[in-house]
This record gives sequence, structure tokens and C-alpha cells, in this order.
Amino acid sequence: SLGFYGWWNPIYLLLIVPLIAANFALAASIVPRAGRRPRAAKPLLLLGIVLNLATLGYFKYANFFVDNLNALAGLDLFLGKVVLPIGISFFTFQKIAFLVDAYRGKIDRLNFVDYALFVTFFPQLIAGPIVHHSEVIRQFREQATVSMPTIALGVTIFTIGLAKKVVLADTAALYASPLFDAVAAGARPDALAAWGAALAYTAQLYFDFSGYSDMAIGAGLLFGIRLPVNFASPYRAESIIDFWHRWHITLSRFLRDYLYVPLGGNRKGRARRYVNLLITMVLGGFWHGAGWTFVIWGALHGFYLVVNHLWRALRRHSGGGSALSTPLERRLGQAITFVAVVIAWVFFRSEDVGSAVQMLLAMAGSNGAGGLESVDGAAALLVSTALLA
Repeated sequence: SLGFYGWWNPIYLLLIVPLIAANFALAASIVPRAGRRPRAAKPLLLLGIVLNLATLGYFKYANFFVDNLNALAGLDLFLGKVVLPIGISFFTFQKIAFLVDAYRGKIDRLNFVDYALFVTFFPQLIAGPIVHHSEVIRQFREQATVSMPTIALGVTIFTIGLAKKVVLADTAALYASPLFDAVAAGARPDALAAWGAALAYTAQLYFDFSGYSDMAIGAGLLFGIRLPVNFASPYRAESIIDFWHRWHITLSRFLRDYLYVPLGGNRKGRARRYVNLLITMVLGGFWHGAGWTFVIWGALHGFYLVVNHLWRALRRHSGGGSALSTPLERRLGQAITFVAVVIAWVFFRSEDVGSAVQMLLAMAGSNGAGGLESVDGAAALLVSTALLA
């Protein structure tokens, strides 16, 4: 796994290896012994979290903060190009989760080699899933039995993931990317073209991300390691709550267990619950990328979740139950959820907030509805694929 990571750029081994050593030492220092935490456990936990977030912050967000500081204060600071180490967003979360669980006494045995492999296991190092130590370290310790059926299953899942990425996602990008780029350059498409591009990107992102996850799961099986499922037909979700049970499942789990619940979750009243949801989703959006478009994407999903919970509470109060009960309600829920997700993806894909607003205005018909000449056969196929994904 270290060889795989170093093949991309050997210099980043000088980053990940010391981080692994430092995090393991911190975990060993804070794990409870005989049922009691060491006196310095909490400060060391905070030190570890700050170390990991500061490292991620420098490589991923330094230029974002410098650019915004320049804009606000009229400065001309220049940091230079900071190359983002591959996989840092994913293994940072895994290291933080391990430290927190060590503090909570949920680590049954510390072993440096097991820990290092947990952080760097190459099938999921690049793009997830975000694995929990309890899911893989025990498998590392056992003598994995790799049978022909397991190998066949791994190859099949890997091939499906590769096809999703190379055939479906990359084909969808051929329609989505030019139009989003054109809008960023000042173009004003009609509604049909804008919706075609938005739906094509909706398909592209799903097949790209789920394809990488499938390849990771398939490659893991070749070593006898079962990685967690990361996507479960998210565009068939009947609500935003349901969507986040299906989309990037391992990220949702991390945000719930290590951010939302520590903030208080739903234990401190309804208003605090909604605030916690908004904070969690805004930070989750910022984790995806260093830009205001990602923050707005996260805030939108936080808003969606609050509305969804309020709607469920209203239904319960009126005696209708929180779940959608009839086939018509479920289909309507799917349609509303899908459109809401597509609208949010516009911010996720756009170069800046202004471009996203122009794209949404175009989708609303501000530049005209457009005719069939706006969408070619390939785009229509991508729209159908997105709806069925």
C-alpha cells in the first residue's frame, strides 16, 4: 500500500508515514488502561485532532483562505501552488475516528502494522469508502481465505465499477462539462440545454464516485478483505433523509458518529437538532472541496434535511405517520427528492457561485425554454440513465 501511494509521488511518503507514526503514538497514549483514561488523554486527543485537521487544512484549504483574506482585506498575499496529497481527505477522517475511539476505549488491541495498513490500504485509499477500523483491522489479523468464487466476485465488482467510471461517467461528462464551462465563461443556455447538462452531471457524479467505490470493494475482495458498501441506488430515495442513507454511506456514518452526535445530535431539543444538522452538512460540504460552492451545497442539504424532519414531525402530529404510505406518495417523494438533489449538484459542479446562479436561472427558463435541437440523442440517453440510476 505504501508502494502504491509512493508511486504517485514519493515525496508524500514523507507526509503520510510520519503522520501514521504520530497518530499511532497518540492513540497508544490515550487508550484507557484497566478501565481508566490517562490523565493527559483529552489534551492528547485534541492535539491529534488538531494535527490531522491542520495538515488537511494546509494542503486543501490554505489557498482558499488566502484568496478570501485578500478579497476582504485588500491584501495581495500569495501562497503559491499547494499540491493536494492523494487521498488525504479520506485517511484524515479515518485517523481522527481511530483517535476518538481510542479515547472512548473502543480499540481492543493496538498494533502498529495493523494500524498502518488500516490507514493506507490501497484499494480504498484514493476515493473511499471511508472505512472504520472495526471493519478491517480484524480482517487483517485473520488468515484471509481467498477462494475462486471470492476472486470471481471481486473481479466482477471491479469490472462493473470500471465500466461505470470509464463508459458511463466519462460519457456523461462529454455533455455536462462543456455546458458548465460555457456558463462560467458567460454563455446563457436555454432551459432544455441547462437541464440536460445538470442531469448529465447528476449521472456523471454518481457513476464516477460509485464506480471508484465498486473498484475498491472488488480489489479488496481479491485480498479477502470485505469493504463496506458506499452507495445504494441513491437516486431512488424517497426523501432527503433516505438519500443520505444511500449516498456516500460511509461519509454519512462518519459525520453522524464523529460530528453530529458529539454536537448533541437530537438529544437537546428540536431546535438544537436542526442547528446540529446544518452545522454537520455545511462542514460536510466544505470537506468535499475548498470553495463557497461546496459550502452552499452542504448548506442546501442541511436545509433539505431540516425541512424533511419538520415535514415528518407535522405528519406525525396530524396522525398521518412519518413514512410515505401510498405508492403515489412514494413516487412523488422520489421526484421531489431527485429534483432537489439535482439543484444542489449545480452548486457542487459550478466554477463559482455566480455561475451556479446563472445555471439555475437558465434551468428556470430565464433564457427561454429551448427546442429539441438543444439536446442530442446522447444527452437524452444520459437523462434516462440518471433517472434510472
